[in-house]
Amino acid sequence: MTKTNVRNVALEILLQIEKNQAYSNLLLNQMIKKHEVKGKDVGLLTEIVYGTIQRRDTLDFYLAPFLKKSKKLDQWVKILLRLSLYQMIYLDRVPERAIFFEAVEIAKKRGHKGTASLVNGVLRSIQREGLPSLNQITDEVERIAIETSHPIWLVKRWAQQIGIEETRKMCEVNCTPPEQTGRVNNLVTTREKLIHMLKEEDIEAVEGDVSLDAIKSVRGNLVHSKTFKEGYFTIQDESSMLVARALGVEKGEQILDSCAAPGGKTTHIAELLGNTGKVYSLDLHEHKIKLINEAVKRLGIENVETKAHDSRKAREIFESQMFDKILVDAPCSGFGVIRRKPDIKYTKSVSDNHNLAKIQLDILTEVSSLLKKDGILVYSTCTIDYEENEGVIKTFLEQNPDFILDETMQNDLPEIVKPYIKNGQLQLYPHYFGTDGFYIARLRKQV
Repeated sequence: MTKTNVRNVALEILLQIEKNQAYSNLLLNQMIKKHEVKGKDVGLLTEIVYGTIQRRDTLDFYLAPFLKKSKKLDQWVKILLRLSLYQMIYLDRVPERAIFFEAVEIAKKRGHKGTASLVNGVLRSIQREGLPSLNQITDEVERIAIETSHPIWLVKRWAQQIGIEETRKMCEVNCTPPEQTGRVNNLVTTREKLIHMLKEEDIEAVEGDVSLDAIKSVRGNLVHSKTFKEGYFTIQDESSMLVARALGVEKGEQILDSCAAPGGKTTHIAELLGNTGKVYSLDLHEHKIKLINEAVKRLGIENVETKAHDSRKAREIFESQMFDKILVDAPCSGFGVIRRKPDIKYTKSVSDNHNLAKIQLDILTEVSSLLKKDGILVYSTCTIDYEENEGVIKTFLEQNPDFILDETMQNDLPEIVKPYIKNGQLQLYPHYFGTDGFYIARLRKQV
């Protein structure tokens, strides 16, 4: 495959994301298979697609002065200019002459001579005149929003919740690629042995920074390893690995994972149980239950029972006070995983936070009656929004006086995160450790 073709595929992916709000990660994988993209071209394609999405608003700011004289552009032309400018600014290993040539070739094939001339003219003007300065934006919130390509409403909301400097740091980290991490399957091996096994496959990995169960890829793709296929580990972010640990799992317990797909936390709980007790794993959709079952089988786990069911109606299928521990890893806005799913930041709105907070509270309320007295309920999300996190827990506690925040959660979590645990709640932001943003609260049902 030529690099021109790689950029053609990138353009097609970016166009579909804008037109149809397709999920970038799913679409990218589909197009890699469809166009048989191989080897280093996969890396280049991934970099161009994610980078262009991640920096979309910044790129549009830079392009704006050079498009003033142009008539309204076709959507594909603007996206072609974006992905070309992204390479010029952020990919210093790609020569500008190659970027120009390939952009013009694509413009000729997709449009006409005039389109190709426009694309060439805009890119050469930028090369000649340089980029406009972000310092001309005097409002600090707006400057952070444009500089890090986040919606202004979101930057403003975060600044009100955690302060402008923390918001700036978080937004900057959101523009960097995430690390690939795996969770060792402690049923069959240890971290040290797993790292050695991967080395024999020419994959370099080290121990994770946050979770005691984590390995981190330094070189090579963990998913393509034989050890992954044979169930020695699973792919999971380090902050996500803290959730099962926060339950304080003990052998023989009956545990409910009420929003379980794709199964990372279900399988972690099962591993911590040592294949004793049982994990009941719920999700709303049959196709997602299939993903959980596949993960369970690959990891050699025997104590998981899955069911497609709405956790807001969990009392229809489970008895009162049936479980020792319950996990509600609730559906959320996902603002903690923007580095993995950059399109999230452009498709969400304030109303999403409100609607999700209601669903989250409904799930908590429904499953709470299924917990034994003195049992533990852990609530977690991969977002960093107050309304979906502390706000939901505050409302739940007001409505359910038989529950209290459990400050002993810190006894089950690693030392490195303890400074961030306050009153039985942990909020990790992406810039703390380079992990996903995550919120975890541990509640106890009073006797």
